[in-house]
Amino acid sequence: MEMKIKTLGIALVMCVGGVFLSACTSVDQPKAEAPPPSRYANASPLDLRLSAWPYPYPTKEFKTSLQGQPASMIYMDVPAVGKQKGAVVLFHGKNFSSDYWAPTIKGLTAAGYRVIAPDQIGFGKSSKPDVAYHFDDLAQNTQALLKSLGVTKTSVIANSMGGMVGIRFARLYPKTIQKLILENPLGLEDYSKDIPPQTNDNLLKLEMAQTETSYRRFLQSYFPVWQPSFEQFLEVYVRIQKGPDYPAFAKTSVLTYQMIAEKPVVGDLPQLKMPVLLVIGQKDRTVFGRRFAPPEAVKSLGNFPELGRKAAQAIPNAKLVPLDNVGHIPHIEVPDIFVQTVVDFLNSKS
Repeated sequence: MEMKIKTLGIALVMCVGGVFLSACTSVDQPKAEAPPPSRYANASPLDLRLSAWPYPYPTKEFKTSLQGQPASMIYMDVPAVGKQKGAVVLFHGKNFSSDYWAPTIKGLTAAGYRVIAPDQIGFGKSSKPDVAYHFDDLAQNTQALLKSLGVTKTSVIANSMGGMVGIRFARLYPKTIQKLILENPLGLEDYSKDIPPQTNDNLLKLEMAQTETSYRRFLQSYFPVWQPSFEQFLEVYVRIQKGPDYPAFAKTSVLTYQMIAEKPVVGDLPQLKMPVLLVIGQKDRTVFGRRFAPPEAVKSLGNFPELGRKAAQAIPNAKLVPLDNVGHIPHIEVPDIFVQTVVDFLNSKS
């Protein structure tokens, strides 16, 4: 894929999700300063499929297709410790890959659950075809993966953008899902009402202008308290950006941004018939595409405490667990509390 794109100069310190262009939580940024020396200056570049990036468990490949193009879906399939109680599938967010589920996988397998954690097509180690992306297609590929593994019943845990995939999966394959856990999911409000449409060209220019400094600030907006261990999520981005495949990686990010912008799922909530657990970090104020929204609209968007309450009312069989002082990714911020909350729900007879 050949692209001739002029970088927009010094860091546009803006709230655009870097390689993942997904959700933004900060509004005003300070005037750009000379960036500090990169701590990853000597790190080797990563290719389009993150070949050199380690995952916490062995990965496998499922060959499938997307919009008629051949594609490979990479996944981890980790067996339960001891007697298996059931299976759980994990749907990652747009800014991350399945490797960020490491503490959840460890906790769930120790509790007796087989865990399947795929990188959706367009993310992580999976293929990134230059096609239109749709939640239904991602859900269909996940169902095909489960069928190939002989899994006919499973529970689902879905975070951020993965929540939108999980909701569509539940609507398309209700007989497959036993229980659905939505962890600070995007899509609890219709962004298309307030976020003006963006052209691919404009999004790509913003993507190519991202820097290590601006992307770190973006990631920090997810977490009330930034921990040194969270730097790994910045490192993978910086190392991709250093490599020759970054333009193709950035283009895929643009295409998956459009999927979120154009395909709201909030209308699906009343149709979810299985037991649903909403785990909502109360400090989360994530708004997809915030920087493109009119200032008056931003005030009412991204209020996750309120969105969680409304979702619990809209879903027929829902339980809400609010987590104080936690942001957009509880399973990383408070992994032990998250795992215990999820295991209690999975083990319950409701």
